[in-house]
Amino acid sequence: MRSSGVLMHISSLPSPYGIGTMGKEARKFADFLEKSGQKYWQILPICPTSYGDSPYQSFSSFAGNPYFIDLEYLCKEKLLTKKECDSFPWGKNPMYVDYGIMYESRYKLLKLAYARFNKKEPEDFKAFCEKESEWLSDYALFMALKDANGGVAWFEWDKDLKTRKPEALEAARKEYAEDIRFYQMLQYLFFKQWWDLKAYVNKKGIEIIGDVPIYVAGDSADVWANPTQFYLDKDLNPIDVAGCPPDAFSADGQLWGNPLFRWDVMKKDGYSWWTRRIAAMSKLYDIVRIDHFRGFDSYYAIPAKDKTAKNGEWRKGPGMDLFRALEKKLGKLNIIVEDLGFLTPSVLKLVADSGFPGMKVIQFAFDSREGSNYLPHTYTEHCVVYTGTHDNDTLLGWMKTAPKQSVKFAKEYLNLTEEEGYNWGMMRGAWSSVGELAIVPMQDIIGLDSKARMNTPSTLGGNWQWRATADQITGKLAKRIYSYMEMYGRLPEKEVADTKEKPKKSDKKATEKSNERKK
Repeated sequence: MRSSGVLMHISSLPSPYGIGTMGKEARKFADFLEKSGQKYWQILPICPTSYGDSPYQSFSSFAGNPYFIDLEYLCKEKLLTKKECDSFPWGKNPMYVDYGIMYESRYKLLKLAYARFNKKEPEDFKAFCEKESEWLSDYALFMALKDANGGVAWFEWDKDLKTRKPEALEAARKEYAEDIRFYQMLQYLFFKQWWDLKAYVNKKGIEIIGDVPIYVAGDSADVWANPTQFYLDKDLNPIDVAGCPPDAFSADGQLWGNPLFRWDVMKKDGYSWWTRRIAAMSKLYDIVRIDHFRGFDSYYAIPAKDKTAKNGEWRKGPGMDLFRALEKKLGKLNIIVEDLGFLTPSVLKLVADSGFPGMKVIQFAFDSREGSNYLPHTYTEHCVVYTGTHDNDTLLGWMKTAPKQSVKFAKEYLNLTEEEGYNWGMMRGAWSSVGELAIVPMQDIIGLDSKARMNTPSTLGGNWQWRATADQITGKLAKRIYSYMEMYGRLPEKEVADTKEKPKKSDKKATEKSNERKK
């Protein structure tokens, strides 16, 4: 069944309090998707962000981002008042997230909520903590210890805490009990709101696609609580780290800095950590999109001491062994794989053997630095077509900054016109393709330039900030998208059935005349 979706992160939703949340605007966006004839809502990782504000660098793979807790909902629960929410600064520009202000304001406000939460603890709070204890206990302690240590990374903590000496951890749990409970409360509130939102979205026939980064942040509860699963030395410092080699886009390559997995250790314990992670993400989302899938075939390892990615080397990953183990334990997996970049025959074989659909990006089709296998006429049905991703410029931004020859080729190939709108013509290229699923970023639908770009890889600052305003997400826009969905056969099954059942005006009149003759 042909279908379509929109890429729009939670943080990018409109909100009066500095960042998008899981409140009424998220539900309004789900309504917009339904009116647009969409089947999917894709979001980026919803884990807590750390240094650099990237959702792909988180303090935990399992926790939810406290910034996404809706404040108006907390007011209804009498944990906060509107006056309190309005008394904090949230940034001057409603089109961008100010993460510095967010950090200062949000946590102070959530501490106020915690004081009231403590006075009347919800009946299901304890049960939640017990149910999620496998990751929540370590995460809450980790965050409490980060606060106690002035926010420094865990590998700079006191040796006994760094190495997780049982007696040191026990003492810390007693000393920082209130802080631990605060972080447990944040996760309780987050997931309570998340499951309510997901139920609302699913009820409308829309499924959520969520991103899962292949790697985790070095400064995370994941690595601190599971050091033997990662490539660390005896002092628990990274030996080699993740990244990408130099290419046409970056002369120095990309130095991500994430610790690498000890795939040999993971294999011996049946990939237990990955099993827990994929199980949790498959519950959280309807479909999981795994970022940097090629890293499971072979991954790029860079000496941890290096300042660039030039001196790395390729090493063999777990391949299908991991995914066979996951499917054996979890059943059939609903996964999309990010298979972009330089793909060797073995990577292509892994994608084919997995059976998971890969990605095609329209922007790459006309770039002279990439191969032409991104041109729509080369697609097979079993793929997910994107106009661009969170790492690309917007379509209108690309039209202004791409090489003139590339833009000229795109205009000729897709028959782009100013009258239709270059962004609409590029999106039409995705929607009209044979790909089973087409996803377009919300910035492209609204028609925004490079100022709305979500992320520029290998840069710090100025990323992950874009937000839509309420007046940009309109019924008129939904109606226009719906017409394209109807044209290219991408309406959800229910919409198609309804369209077929509704008689045309001419048919209706003919039926009425026939009935009159029978009388």
